[in-house]
Amino acid sequence: MAHSFNEQAEALLDKEFKVLDHGFVRLVDYMGSDSAIVQAARVSYGEGTKKVSEDRSLLRYLMRQRHTSPFEMVEFKFHVKLPIFVARQWIRHRSASVNEYSGRYSIMKEEFYLPRPEDIRYQSTVNKQGRSEEEVPDEIKAKLLDYLVTSQKEAYSTYSDYVEQGLARELARINLPLSLYTEWYWKIDLHNLFHFLRLRMDPHAQKEFREYAVVMADIVKTVCPMSYEAFMDYSFNSVQFSAVELRAIKDRVADLSLDQEELVKRGLSSREAVEFLEKLKKIQDL
Repeated sequence: MAHSFNEQAEALLDKEFKVLDHGFVRLVDYMGSDSAIVQAARVSYGEGTKKVSEDRSLLRYLMRQRHTSPFEMVEFKFHVKLPIFVARQWIRHRSASVNEYSGRYSIMKEEFYLPRPEDIRYQSTVNKQGRSEEEVPDEIKAKLLDYLVTSQKEAYSTYSDYVEQGLARELARINLPLSLYTEWYWKIDLHNLFHFLRLRMDPHAQKEFREYAVVMADIVKTVCPMSYEAFMDYSFNSVQFSAVELRAIKDRVADLSLDQEELVKRGLSSREAVEFLEKLKKIQDL
């Protein structure tokens, strides 16, 4: 099989997609496409021997059944500029290769993140690690923004003074705030990238992080459109029930009487209809 070439994906290379006030995401390189995934799944795959519709069905089956290794055949390399507080959440995704801008070797740029006034909210009483939808008075928003700007300028001015005096950059930088921007190159395979997107596009993720994830999702959608469609249908927009939850809905499910033909009319493929009926039976047999 020849090297994958995607005209739409090629048009994205090195294009800077703005995120937040000073950040961006760039697709530096990619390897593979939907065809690389089906090639890996079939092992021996002759170009032109399968229809696009068959490739789509296979990709959807792989995603639905969680056969993840074929998706690892596709890789993305991004150049990302982001606030340090986002980077410290991001780095928890340990399945990627990362190389970050170093404040030990280079001078940190005077670029800090400032939230938009409409994004300043109170702490949520439901989500312990997030913000609520409750509006904050304008005077409090203004006071917070003034505090952020003043403290950022003071921290950077002190940092610059010590650098100019010849103090080691690795020491001069240590009191710079989390709102400072950093940059890195980040390479990851598609399977793990889907896991990343599922968590970071979720409404419970920090809003600033979600903005990066949404931009990256659009890039993935361009490079691997059929895989992305399957991801949205069977992962991101799906739900999973625990055994306890299934027992709780068992009585309701027992009343359902659906046949394969009806399910196909509702948009499921024949194979999906069979799988769905098998799931219903499993619940009914609990």
